[in-house]
Amino acid sequence: MVEPIVPVILAGGQGSRLWPMSRSARPKQFLPLTGHSSLYQQALERVSDRSRYHPPLVLTNNDYRFIVAEQAEEVGQAPGAILLEPAARNTATAIATAAAYVDKTYGPRALLHILPSDHLVTIDASYWQSLDAAIAAARDGRLVTFGIKPTHPETGYGYIKSAAAPGDGAARIERFVEKPDAARASEMLAEGGYFWNSGMFMLGAGAFLAECERLAPDILLAARDGVSLARTDLDFVRLHEESFLRAPNISVDYAIFEKTDKAAMVAVDFPWSDLGSWDAVWKTGKHEGPGNVTHGAITLDEVQNSLVLTDHAHVAVSGLDSIAVVATYDAVYVGRLDRAQSVGDIVKRLKDDPKTLGLTEIHRTAYRPWGGYTSMLQGDRFQVKRLFVKPGKKLSLQKHHHRAEHWIVVRGTAEVTIDGTVTTLSENQSIYLPQGCLHRLANPGKIELELIEVQTGSYLGEDDIIRVEDEFGRT
Repeated sequence: MVEPIVPVILAGGQGSRLWPMSRSARPKQFLPLTGHSSLYQQALERVSDRSRYHPPLVLTNNDYRFIVAEQAEEVGQAPGAILLEPAARNTATAIATAAAYVDKTYGPRALLHILPSDHLVTIDASYWQSLDAAIAAARDGRLVTFGIKPTHPETGYGYIKSAAAPGDGAARIERFVEKPDAARASEMLAEGGYFWNSGMFMLGAGAFLAECERLAPDILLAARDGVSLARTDLDFVRLHEESFLRAPNISVDYAIFEKTDKAAMVAVDFPWSDLGSWDAVWKTGKHEGPGNVTHGAITLDEVQNSLVLTDHAHVAVSGLDSIAVVATYDAVYVGRLDRAQSVGDIVKRLKDDPKTLGLTEIHRTAYRPWGGYTSMLQGDRFQVKRLFVKPGKKLSLQKHHHRAEHWIVVRGTAEVTIDGTVTTLSENQSIYLPQGCLHRLANPGKIELELIEVQTGSYLGEDDIIRVEDEFGRT
């Protein structure tokens, strides 16, 4: 029997080029950009065949740990393990860490299928054909990457030069090419033999670690120590911080693939996109009328070849062509689709200004392991939020030094603990929580609990919280 492959899903990126919908607190891989499920959930479902795959190994960071577990539960695809990186160290260390964990768990002959969590992939016969070709090459000791046959000159991707062709198996890599300008991208497309660098890989745990030892020993040491000294925290594996931080911040292409003689590429032509810009979202979306892709409350008048998305306000656009309009509760982006790659530069400017930094980090709706909240209104010494709590979940036992709170139940049943006294509230009932009281909110019911929270006080920041007890390990 052939040993199943270990899928490794990289889920720690921040996706700044899809701002304002993608932000550091909830980046693009966790958003339903192309349907009802998120890109991360789609990646989980691509590796759900247990005759082919072991349960997936997910690498992410501490901030995303609960959403990674929650979204996996929603689609019924429990990870085999969730590894928490203490800091961003790019793909070389992430893949080396995954290989070290797989080597320790399954042995050096186990194969890893490396998958970024934020790609849009169409599964067809050519997908499985290319996967089988990569598996055969990896079992033969090759380190395999997937090159996407380009459909147009693209400046947002790196390229790989190879004599490979779709359906022909793995071939030698001639060279890697950095993201080109438009003229060079057109030249490479006309010349042929160039493929988009997908960032997907198939490799053996032992083979990859051996090349790390030869070409990047500092990465290997950091990865092995990070795994061997890791500790378990609830359902997560926390990699050893001091060890992990010793690794350089470098991509796996630079560290390994551009130097090794074991690299190979499988050429593929199945539909693929890394959705790295709003232009890419437009290209892969469902076009209606004169080439428009829309979502949400939209009114268009003589608009064509455009992307218009909103998750809140009604958006009306008139007399424009080839533009992107993306509206959220607290920010709106408008720009030409052919300049969509420049959104990252805008995000950098927003981050540099303390007044706009928050727009790049959090949404008005924040998600927590118990549910979440939406900030509805904020003024001098008051704030109004909508809280939603999943059935059977409860918040931490906590207190605030600078604010009091009023809770009004809109839907469901609330179990409220205040200084040891438990009160059950139903719809249209309310309760007052004095400043400094020790309190907890729980949902004992079978439907989602929704309530309105009114905060009043001298300081309303999220850091004014003392957790005494918490089932999610946040005390």
